[in-house]
Amino acid sequence: MNNTNLTIWCNNDFGPADQREVSLLTNGVGQHKLLMFGENDSRDQAMRALNAADIAFGYPAPADVLASSSLRWIQLNSAGYTSYDHEEIKRQLVAKNVVLTNSSAVFDEPCAQHLLAMIMSLARQLPSALDAQRGDRTWKMDALRPASRLLNGQTVLLLGFGAIARRLVELLTPLHVNLVAVRRHVSGHEPIEVADLSKVDELLTQADHVVNILPANDQTRHFLNAARLGSLKPGAIVYNIGRGATLDQAALEKELRSGRIAAAYLDVTDPEPLPLDHPLWTTPNCYITPHSGGGHSDEKERQVNHFLKNLRRFERGEELVNRVV
Repeated sequence: MNNTNLTIWCNNDFGPADQREVSLLTNGVGQHKLLMFGENDSRDQAMRALNAADIAFGYPAPADVLASSSLRWIQLNSAGYTSYDHEEIKRQLVAKNVVLTNSSAVFDEPCAQHLLAMIMSLARQLPSALDAQRGDRTWKMDALRPASRLLNGQTVLLLGFGAIARRLVELLTPLHVNLVAVRRHVSGHEPIEVADLSKVDELLTQADHVVNILPANDQTRHFLNAARLGSLKPGAIVYNIGRGATLDQAALEKELRSGRIAAAYLDVTDPEPLPLDHPLWTTPNCYITPHSGGGHSDEKERQVNHFLKNLRRFERGEELVNRVV
């Protein structure tokens, strides 16, 4: 199959400040034809171009992808692929011999560092100290010192074991925590104990930290529901950096207000942005960041480089990195 003169369709959301990254992409595709579209371009024109393209880079709509007669590979510019994570869509992609990859290799490092920062800061009571500094400036030494915890020996349960979880394991290992994960398909070659997803209810009762990195799909909606949150040991902490819909936020609020769960950290919410009057904003010990966990200063450059590395593999007929379908 000819991989030397390809048409590449791109709707990656480059802004005015991303011209260096645009040049990197333009130069990097070499002899291939690059067609770039933004939000202000004609949808009809973009659709016609997508229908004639070999490769799509960005985040085309699944319906548009399935309507194309020529696409052979789609690389999403995100780690998440919620709109593609449906059995019928995957079945049709396989039937059309279309490969789907994501950009987990771009976002595993920042998301893992983001989680590590929050795990350590909560253990060391840094948010509480910051609240005091910005509030009444009370010297809370007698309260914060005994409340500070060492992570050594604590159990961290990872819900999902993709690229982010694997990198987080590497970062947490020197802290001598007990690491265990659950996932849909256990290979047996994971570097830590990994159990089938069916074991999650038993493992939740043993966890000091529950790190939710699950994708959003029909099977994971409210995966952390009221019953599962209620089964956590007193003092446990919940972290969500996957998708907001995988967590029952009303149930989480109830557990936090009761004081049974020590804290929660949410980088993702349902909906996003979280409405200004949403009760989670003022729920005690609930810490929220605006879906910024994967963000980093050279994010666009790393997206482009990841795509170009996969493009070289595609040209040679090699297996692509971060393949989903």
